[in-house]
Amino acid sequence: MIDREQLVLRNTSMARAFHSVPLKHHLRRAALRLIARLPIPPSRHPDAEPERILIIRPDHLGDALLTTPAIRALRRARPNTEIHALVGAWSANVFAPFPEIDLVLTLPFPGFARGAASQLLTDTYLLAWRAARHLRKLRYNTALICRPDHWWGALIAFLAGIPNRIGHNHPDTAPFLTTAVPFEPAHAVIQSARLVERLIDHPLKSADLALTFPIDPDDRAWVDGYLEEWGLNPRERLFVIHPGSGTWVKQWDETGWAFIADTLAEEWSATPVFTGSEGELAMIRRIAEKMQAQPCIMAGDTRIGTLAALYERSHVVLGPDSGPLHLAAAVGTPTVALFGPADPDEFGTWGSRERHAVLFSDIGCRPCRVLDWGNDDPQFHPCVRAISRARVLAAARTVTA
Repeated sequence: MIDREQLVLRNTSMARAFHSVPLKHHLRRAALRLIARLPIPPSRHPDAEPERILIIRPDHLGDALLTTPAIRALRRARPNTEIHALVGAWSANVFAPFPEIDLVLTLPFPGFARGAASQLLTDTYLLAWRAARHLRKLRYNTALICRPDHWWGALIAFLAGIPNRIGHNHPDTAPFLTTAVPFEPAHAVIQSARLVERLIDHPLKSADLALTFPIDPDDRAWVDGYLEEWGLNPRERLFVIHPGSGTWVKQWDETGWAFIADTLAEEWSATPVFTGSEGELAMIRRIAEKMQAQPCIMAGDTRIGTLAALYERSHVVLGPDSGPLHLAAAVGTPTVALFGPADPDEFGTWGSRERHAVLFSDIGCRPCRVLDWGNDDPQFHPCVRAISRARVLAAARTVTA
């Protein structure tokens, strides 16, 4: 087994290589600069009424949710403006419940559909051209490209002739923007807010950027009925563990989750509930087999609305860095999030640390910001597993005190 100092040097070197810009990306960057010189006519005058704004966000649950405080602030600043969101089908149900958004459009953004086969390079640009043709008909005044490095989203806004295009000054996106906001490291909520600030020409305060999620009463009723089938009445205390994440490098020890579930179940006289995708069901069953307490397993049976309603009922939600932890924070439930390769300063749960604990190890190569280490041996990436059970228990007790 490699010692810790050597491990840090190894992973730091590998992460540096991972983040270096390869030749093909340099070539793409040059091609994008040429495309940005095309004489694309504007689809409408930038000040035409009624004002219509397009929010472009290709990401999944967590990153999508962290965009919504800025959207709600935009609605308060521009109450009569039409606000549309262009998102992946995988996150349409994140944006649809918000009354601040007038229309949700979906698009199969290249590189964001999990499990999808990679596209040919020509298909990527043909899809951009076709999408832009449709967007041009909607005649937007402004597009906000909310992901800092999303050159493809900036490209379609440019090809659609949207006269005002606001995003961050990433080398790949900047050629297509009319307003390139300087990128400075900050939380994802703040990054989106900076784009809105530039549009409305007014600073936003922290109080303007609360994270919320509207819950449908029908989803609350569904959760009550589901839990009743497990013998849980509405007054019974429960807590949720969401042990899965999008990549193995973010996951904690399964035996550790069984220990946490048993300890808190006994300490709080509460029922542990496990959530996750259908693909995470096998992992959750392994955790349950290691437990003394009888858990309620809801993996694969929830969608975003019912998951939010469940989390609203929960005493606390625990898990590794993932979208569902942000959803729990959005419905006002205390959270304990375990971070590894991702930077909690940028993607930590949004809110007071008194109610939303963010745990991470002190290993020197963290955060490497590499979420896919491929077939590399997991023992070389202990950043999440190095978080002790005692720290997780202490955090759960603190945020629920």
